Amino acid sequence: MTHPLTHRDKMLTLAGVLLAMFLGALDQTIVSTALPRIVADLQGLDRFTWVATAYLVASTALVPIYGKLADTYSRRTIEITAVSIFLLGSILCGLAGEFGPLPLLGDGMPQLIIFRAIQGLGGAGLFAMAFIVIADLFPPAERGRYQGYVGAVFGVSSVLGPFLGGLLTDHGDNLIPGVEGWRMVFYVNIPFGALALWFILTHMPALRPQGVPRRLDCLAAALLMAGLGPLVVALQLNKVAYPWLSPVTLGLLAAAAVLLALFVLRSLRSDNPILALSLFENKVFRSANAAMFLLGGGFLSLIIFEPLFMVNVLGESATRAGMSLIPLSLGVVSGSMLAGQMVSRFGHYRRWMLAGNVLLLVGLGLMSTLSEATTYTQVLVYLFVCGVGAGPSMPLYTLAIQNAIEPKLMGQATSASQFFRQIGGAMAAAALGTLLTLSLAKAVPATAATSPSSPPAAQRAVVSEGPALPTGATPEGTRQPAHIRQAFSEAISRIYLLVMGVVALGLLATLLVPELPLRKTNAGAPAVVMD
Repeated sequence: MTHPLTHRDKMLTLAGVLLAMFLGALDQTIVSTALPRIVADLQGLDRFTWVATAYLVASTALVPIYGKLADTYSRRTIEITAVSIFLLGSILCGLAGEFGPLPLLGDGMPQLIIFRAIQGLGGAGLFAMAFIVIADLFPPAERGRYQGYVGAVFGVSSVLGPFLGGLLTDHGDNLIPGVEGWRMVFYVNIPFGALALWFILTHMPALRPQGVPRRLDCLAAALLMAGLGPLVVALQLNKVAYPWLSPVTLGLLAAAAVLLALFVLRSLRSDNPILALSLFENKVFRSANAAMFLLGGGFLSLIIFEPLFMVNVLGESATRAGMSLIPLSLGVVSGSMLAGQMVSRFGHYRRWMLAGNVLLLVGLGLMSTLSEATTYTQVLVYLFVCGVGAGPSMPLYTLAIQNAIEPKLMGQATSASQFFRQIGGAMAAAALGTLLTLSLAKAVPATAATSPSSPPAAQRAVVSEGPALPTGATPEGTRQPAHIRQAFSEAISRIYLLVMGVVALGLLATLLVPELPLRKTNAGAPAVVMD
């Protein structure tokens, strides 16, 4: 039966979906610091990057599918399914290699890669459903402050992940005797996931979309996933081993282009498309997603290259390089929550988007001045400024899109915004990583060849195991030779100037986002049904 939700019901439901999203965000980064121990234990050095790539491919490709499912079936059912798949994947990852080679799965490392993909299938839903459920619970005029919590949770998890991963890897065997510490990186999801499930099962309403459910277009879903898979893999490949013009990279990109073109053709003919292409006729949807694509690229690029500067120019340890990102996280939390509160109070989102973009540009301008003379403290201040500027981007663009589209398309529109942000980050990271590699190869050829396959742990900690970059890193806490420090310093400074250009384009796209009055009701939203 239908039942009006109390504020307590809403907040408990919010707690459940945010806890679930926290797990998904945490798992993008928590594995990074455990990878060296995993490789040593499972003997898979030549395939270790796929541990991250498998998760990223699955979690990116499934985001639009979850959005469509949320527009068709009970939101609670979808959320429970996503959390359950994620927990199953976590348990399987923790068991990888425990029972030796398995039929069809191979030995330890192939098992872990497959299980990480399963984990990613659930992880995709944890991100998409957080924004969708919040949209169901609160009207646009109130929604900003609650979506600000999403940005805060994401910011905290991105920094806590590598720290917790290292802690569990080093000391996790003390928690369960006989269990390798790196396995605790996956097992730690179980109690938190169980708590999230309890919140969802006991307090979340069904939130069923209005109207009669229609069958999912399985062919379109298959084409979309088949197209996004090779695209993300092509972006993630180490461009030293597989340059942009290599047969492997070009083949993957060509396959992605053909399959995605077939998806578009199928969507144009389908009476129940996975993503209603008519959404792109909406100016808010079109311009806000363009801005998220560019700003997602700018933000991810910001956090990829800063640890490289810390390790290779200032001579900091990987641990201190990772800790240097804490001010960035604090800035994101502050900016996200402040912007959300201000929009809910005064009702204008565009001015806060623009203010955030400008402040992010200022922070990136400061980052572009990095040199050997820059101090550790200066970098922390610069990162905090960048974080405060980037904070409003996560909740407000999604809010603007949700406010501008029909409630019946809420799931598709919301998941599309998350998808464009993720793809923008992957594409920018891949392109700028290649430019850094080429720049270092030209300045110091030996440096580019030092480590073509793996960035330092501090770098990998915050980029969801992003594209591999050359490090040239010496043991922790020791300084590079002067010519290598100079090469890294100049190359990273130029990278940040390019990132400024990306964010400036995002600012221009934001100027095209119309300012619409925020709706004060949730008319047309899914019915609140208490089973």
